[in-house]
This record gives sequence, structure tokens and C-alpha cells, in this order.
Amino acid sequence: MVKLESLKKSYQFKKALKQKKIHTEYFSLFAAKNFYKPKNKSNLLISFVMKKKIGIAVKRNRIKRKLKAIVQKLTKKRGAISRDYTYIVFGKSNAFAQKQDVLMSLMEKSFSKLKK
Repeated sequence: MVKLESLKKSYQFKKALKQKKIHTEYFSLFAAKNFYKPKNKSNLLISFVMKKKIGIAVKRNRIKRKLKAIVQKLTKKRGAISRDYTYIVFGKSNAFAQKQDVLMSLMEKSFSKLKK
């Protein structure tokens, strides 16, 4: 099983935010080639970020959990997410009310666009 490993330092976030990016109405996805090695080779370097402007903590955490669950499902699909990249996912408030199926198909398309 693939574990999700989060970024810890601000320089890691700054470096990843300068590379490839895709924006949708539910989330923004940033990716950069791995510039440091994860603790375990099977780990996926990905962070989920929410702005406080979105709302109360309950809403922000629910959006984060939704997006994490989608990424966990996509890691089980072969070739859906490349482990050669470091990802940052910015959740948006529209994702709170949207169904997970819609978000999943949109996220899968976004990850495939980033590979190209």
C-alpha cells in the first residue's frame, strides 16, 4: 500500500509551487519533479492545503479528507499517479458540496495532464 508523505518545510512548498500547475473549480494541483527522496520508496510525496478563508475547521477538514480519499483510490489504479513528482493540492470551497465521483474523475484527468 502506498503511504502519503506530506511536505514539511516552506522551501519544499515554494519549490513545488513554481513548477507545473492545473486549476479547476474544486481544487488546484501543483507538481514538481521529486527534488528530495521520500522516507520510503513506495511513499507518494503529496500535501493537502486549505485556506482559512474557506470556512470553519469542520468544512476545511472534510474537504481535505475527501481529496485524500480520492488520491488513495487513484494510487491503487496502476499508472494514475506518478511517484516521480511531488504534489500539492489546494482545496477550494466548491469541493465541499460536490460528490466524490465527480471529483475523482476530474482529479484523474488532472494527474494525467501533469504527466505530459
